Amino acid sequence: MSKVFWSKEISEANLGALLDAAGIASVVRDNHLAAIKIHFGEEGNLGYVRPNYVRVVADKIKTLGAKPFLTDANTIYVGSRADAVSHTLIALKHGFTVEATGAPVLIADGLRGNAGVDVEVNLKHFKTVSVANSIYYADSIVFVSHFKGHELAGFGGALKNAGMGCATREGKYKQHNSVVPSVKRESCTGCASCVPWCPSKALELSPGDGFIVLDSSQCVGCGECILSCPSDVFSIPWNAAAAEVQEKMMEYAYGALKNKKCLYVNFINHVTKFCDCYATKEKPFFDEIGLAASTDPVALDVACAEAVNKEFGQDFFRHIFPSIDSTAQLDCAERLGLGERKYELVVI
Repeated sequence: MSKVFWSKEISEANLGALLDAAGIASVVRDNHLAAIKIHFGEEGNLGYVRPNYVRVVADKIKTLGAKPFLTDANTIYVGSRADAVSHTLIALKHGFTVEATGAPVLIADGLRGNAGVDVEVNLKHFKTVSVANSIYYADSIVFVSHFKGHELAGFGGALKNAGMGCATREGKYKQHNSVVPSVKRESCTGCASCVPWCPSKALELSPGDGFIVLDSSQCVGCGECILSCPSDVFSIPWNAAAAEVQEKMMEYAYGALKNKKCLYVNFINHVTKFCDCYATKEKPFFDEIGLAASTDPVALDVACAEAVNKEFGQDFFRHIFPSIDSTAQLDCAERLGLGERKYELVVI
């Protein structure tokens, strides 16, 4: 049974204690090029993990004789993180400077998101997966994740950070491409907020009635229409194709984590319905629930999901996404040997 180390209060001191208790010294070794895999937050997002906490991780890595760097991979949607130049600039805008964090920003999949390594996995959906270059070549990885809802997976935590977050743009396309959102045209106001966010130009306003039309043959399933629409026009139907997204994401996590020493930290605060690829528009459901760390990403995500559900009084993720079974990612990850769902909670 895996151990998950827990602190109810999020603080720099507690983060340092959790890193030690969870065994960062067994993951990061002398002279490692150690990746801190993080989400820098989309333009206008408020939920990303703040730089002062990342500084704690970077300093801890340095005390072990290693060289930390902050990293994430480019997005497939049209936004402020779709290429390495824009991505680095948004990271700097959000405070992820060398002075603030003690580590440089390196965008993992290069200038245009095509710098990756094909990793052999031989699994159900993929024989190989395209892992971002700087992730593949890192000696060790500390995943720092913001635990919150997610429009395709129900929730996003350590496993999503490893699977979707470590993929090149090609890999992200391959994970998303089996699902097409449902469209409720009667809710459309014709505002066209979704159109500029669509990377495949699958959306346009009808010249007839001025409401949205989705070309399913062009859709890549990235979910940005869900995030950008103010009128709930788009949703993910839970079917075999939608379940496959979570399975594909876990197969990518398998490839990204293959032969790697890793530690995982989840911040359960500013818990919103949607992921951090979204400019925050509403207040969070929960301001702060806790901080958790483990070398087992499955146990960690289970513990965090249960903590949110306990705070809410029922299944929070089924409440915000009634048609999504978020446990599909956990079942698949456990089958692939990424961790186990049973855990022991150790309170720090």
